[in-house]
Amino acid sequence: MARAVETVTHPYIVSRKGYCGGNPIIKGTKFPVRAVVNYVLRQGFSPEELVKEFPHLTLAQVYDALSYYYDHRDEIERELENNAEDKLRVARTN
Repeated sequence: MARAVETVTHPYIVSRKGYCGGNPIIKGTKFPVRAVVNYVLRQGFSPEELVKEFPHLTLAQVYDALSYYYDHRDEIERELENNAEDKLRVARTN
């Protein structure tokens, strides 16, 4: 029997058209979810280390950003890829 898809809310994550490119960010900041993913999952920071490095973040916000990533993996992976391509373009012009 098929299970109904449940919509999961992420209380610390917002996306608004025209604000930070419409990308998901931590509410009350301009810190993108993709940055949390980059630091924690790609660079190996622990969530606790990330909060020490960026004291305006809380552990709850960081863990919610990671949860959002796992619920929206394709979207965030595209953002990470696009952001990396943008950085390469800027580096080439300098």
